[in-house]
Amino acid sequence: MKIITTKEKISEILNRGVDESLDKISLIKKLESGEQLRIKFGIDPTSPNIHIGRSVPLLKLRDLQKLGHKIILIIGDFTGVIGDTSDKDSERPMLSDEIIKTNMEKYVEQAGKIINIDQCEIHYNSEWLKKLSYKEICEQTNIFSINNFIARENIKKRLDKGKRVSLREILYPIMQGYDSVAVKADVEIGGTDQRFNLLAGRDLQRFYNQLPQDIITNPLLEGLDGRKMSSSWDNVINLFDSPREMFGKVMSIKDELIIKYFWLVTRVNGKKIDEYEANISKGSNPKNIKLKLAYEIVKFYHSKENADKEETYFVNTFSKKIIPDDMPVIKLETGESLPAILIKENIISSMSEWRRLVESGAVKKEDGTKIKDIRFKPVNKTILKIGKKQFVKILT
Repeated sequence: MKIITTKEKISEILNRGVDESLDKISLIKKLESGEQLRIKFGIDPTSPNIHIGRSVPLLKLRDLQKLGHKIILIIGDFTGVIGDTSDKDSERPMLSDEIIKTNMEKYVEQAGKIINIDQCEIHYNSEWLKKLSYKEICEQTNIFSINNFIARENIKKRLDKGKRVSLREILYPIMQGYDSVAVKADVEIGGTDQRFNLLAGRDLQRFYNQLPQDIITNPLLEGLDGRKMSSSWDNVINLFDSPREMFGKVMSIKDELIIKYFWLVTRVNGKKIDEYEANISKGSNPKNIKLKLAYEIVKFYHSKENADKEETYFVNTFSKKIIPDDMPVIKLETGESLPAILIKENIISSMSEWRRLVESGAVKKEDGTKIKDIRFKPVNKTILKIGKKQFVKILT
């Protein structure tokens, strides 16, 4: 495959959605060399879904893949069991092999929404990590000191508060670093919270007489509640979300995140994004710009037709207050409770969610009357609005 090396393309690679490049001079030389680089990205299947916070590095991989470089995707079926606490304020529990196996079933398919899987090299890091002997592990750990590890901000905070830090956690950066050795990575991409782990790869490559990888770190993306997007906080937009769910979730993000989302999780032209930012600064309604953002994201992960449909649905339902014609229709059988059928049809996730929605006044009849009793029994053809986005017709 021909390698594209124009200065304009390289500048965009190293600036859009990039927090830091290490070693930037070396990286520029590598990208200008015309040689195909091995670009590594690892992801642990600690949840069944990949969210668009992960799309920030995946889109960077896509950019590099389009230039002709080889993408090395590592699914952390071993490191996922061990657990990385780089972004956590407490110890991450170990997961079972069974949970990891279930979680990663569709990881490659999800990543394939962004990068060309057929042109990737895909590995599971149990291939090499399970084979390491105690002697090899001791040789690797000898490169690092406890002082290096506990100097990390989140670890230092936990120690200062008297919280436990397990020895297992100390091994994680070394395992991730050894992944770089195993695949002979030229470049590794990861979030800013991964900086220590990425640097560990450079140290281990030197130990194994490899040239140290260069590093690209990406900013972390805030989720629906303004905190870092994380499956454990349930504030995510998943790559496998339906077009309607995806569009609605994007429309619920904080206004101050609109421009950041455009830069990080879309490939809309930068001049256009600057124009959107200027319009907001001049007093334009951020909601109108957010509609464009939601449209772009749904178009990318689904299709233009889906984006057109969901934009119309959202505007009619939430701006013009028009009840949609294509709402789910659910048959409530005799003796069956309303929340039970809503859970079965994936309208809500649990009885506790139903209770929370009712108690907060977020379940309403067609005329706007709030449902106040969690044991509410609808009559035939009752239309309910559940939460901010979902309508449903109940047949009895």
